[in-house]
Amino acid sequence: MKPVIGLEVHVELKTKSKMFCGCSADYFGQKPNTHTCPVCLGLPGALPIPNKTAVEWCVILGMALNCNIPLFSKFDRKNYFYPDLSKGYQISQYDEPFCLAGNIKLNTGKTIGITRVHMEEDTGKLIHGNVDGEEVTLIDFNRSGVPLIEIVTEPDFDNAKDVVDYLKKLQQIVRYLEISNADMEKGDMRLEPNISLRIPGQTDLPNYKVEVKNINSFRFVEKAIDFEIKRQTEILEKKATPLQETRGWNEAKQKTVSQRVKEEASDYRYFPDPDIPPIRWSRDQLAELKKQIPELPIAKKGRFISEFQISEYDSEILTRAIESADYFEEAVRIGKDHNVSPKSLANYIINKKINLENTLPAELIKAIISTSSYATIDNDKISKVVGEVLAQSPQATNDYKAGKTQALQFLIGKTMSILKQKIDTRIIIEEINKQLK
Repeated sequence: MKPVIGLEVHVELKTKSKMFCGCSADYFGQKPNTHTCPVCLGLPGALPIPNKTAVEWCVILGMALNCNIPLFSKFDRKNYFYPDLSKGYQISQYDEPFCLAGNIKLNTGKTIGITRVHMEEDTGKLIHGNVDGEEVTLIDFNRSGVPLIEIVTEPDFDNAKDVVDYLKKLQQIVRYLEISNADMEKGDMRLEPNISLRIPGQTDLPNYKVEVKNINSFRFVEKAIDFEIKRQTEILEKKATPLQETRGWNEAKQKTVSQRVKEEASDYRYFPDPDIPPIRWSRDQLAELKKQIPELPIAKKGRFISEFQISEYDSEILTRAIESADYFEEAVRIGKDHNVSPKSLANYIINKKINLENTLPAELIKAIISTSSYATIDNDKISKVVGEVLAQSPQATNDYKAGKTQALQFLIGKTMSILKQKIDTRIIIEEINKQLK
């Protein structure tokens, strides 16, 4: 049986105010129900006013995910009754969202289709506890109305590993755009996989799907998917069909647990929100928003490899976070005046696990210069010496090509003896591999 997996990811934006009112969106850790007003409490007569920055950030994220941006969009009311939704409906988007038909490319080369990226408001938070010896559920509405972007994929996944790869890339892009901290422990990014299984010979989508709600870690989402695949396989092998439902991940029990029967879109009775006019874009407005997109991780990684001549592995590590990428570039800029190569910098930052917050790039350069194992040396000189060694050692070169690791050690040793300087052997290995391609 082959898994069919789609994803819904909710990302809270770090705007100063909420989606449809002026209340502070900085609610985490605050006293319950202190960041509220008639709008986010859903009181009668209160009218919503869309947050311009949140809408623009949603479109910018859509652009970064290669989406099409329609010139016309609108907000809709998603009707359902739950204690954390005081109005009885959520302002969201249905048939005309801000962003459509995007994609993300995984490390495996597979492309995952993104169906839509749309804007909505977050709900309140239910808090289960004990008051005067009685089990109760309390509601904190501080989170109610915080801007929330939902990113929905096509059912293009068939394993949990690819799901985690996608989620890490999405989190990375969101952080590069600086629209959200995407901190899952704080609920900034919530993960919801939809899982079903195709039986042998089936080519269309299964006639059911199980959604696992509000997972807050990559490790948990992987566990939840693997558990569901196993659970659903056992049901299908008995010639039964798994119930279409919403489930939650219970980490203590290492299993998913049933929450409620899953609703269809028709159950929410979507209709255009009468209090919010449709939003129309001009092509010039969208062009201006696109200019705000910084260099994204994939492009930055490729540039680091070509411009600084560092390995793909090092470039991957350095570009995982915008902070480390910016730190490295600043160190390279300063290092030029001291003949410190980008390769030496990359190796030192990664191997020494430099604390970027406590070590200024200029201090890093001084540390490298004073450390003999990372002595500075000209890249062209390394390239020239390696070329000479390979030419002078045809037997060792051929042995290394044949997979004999001892030959590599010989080539490294001969190179270092000519250079008469201790340097990181990884730089020599990279140059040898480069010249033998």
